[in-house]
Formats: sequence, C-alpha cells, structure tokens
Amino acid sequence: MNTDLDEFEKQIRREIDDFQNSTPQSDTSSQPGSSRRAMEKTTAERLKTGHIVQLAVRKKQLEMDTVFEHHSSSISKLEAQVEAEKAARAAGYPIVGHLIDIKRL
Repeated sequence: MNTDLDEFEKQIRREIDDFQNSTPQSDTSSQPGSSRRAMEKTTAERLKTGHIVQLAVRKKQLEMDTVFEHHSSSISKLEAQVEAEKAARAAGYPIVGHLIDIKRL
C-alpha cells in the first residue's frame, strides 16, 4: 500500500513539473488554412467576456454622427466606455458625441 502511494505521488509530481515547464502552444497550428487575422482576434471576441460599446462620433463639429463600435474585454461598463472613447480618438474621431449602446458579451 505504501509503495502504491509513493508511486502515485511520484507520478503526480512528474505531471505537475511537466505542466509547469511546458510552453503554451497555439491551437491554430493544427488547423490547416487558419489565417493570421483569425489569430489576432481581440480578447473580448475570444473569451466572450466584456462589452460591445457603440459611440456616436464625428470628425468635424457640424458633421453627422457616425457609429463607432469597440469590443472591450473589461467587465466594467464605465471602464469599457472610457476605453472605447480612447480608441475612437486614436482612430481619428476627435469628437465623441454620446453613448449609443453598451451590450454585454
């Protein structure tokens, strides 16, 4: 009985060590035809957590509003909105009019 327990502990220790020493490998290497664009999906799309934020944005003061959609991995609505506003400004929309909608993933 004692030898069985020792063997079990050794086996578990080897598996834990192998797991800790292993490097993560991408799942797409085994799938033929997977593109680089599919690998570069945002965290929000892969994990299905976070929010989809829609903002009304403009490039000029007297321009019609355009819908800007941002996928955020944040679970906080306010943080997702702030992140979307920063992304809109980085995309070249200096005027953020108002929040249209926030959908949870």
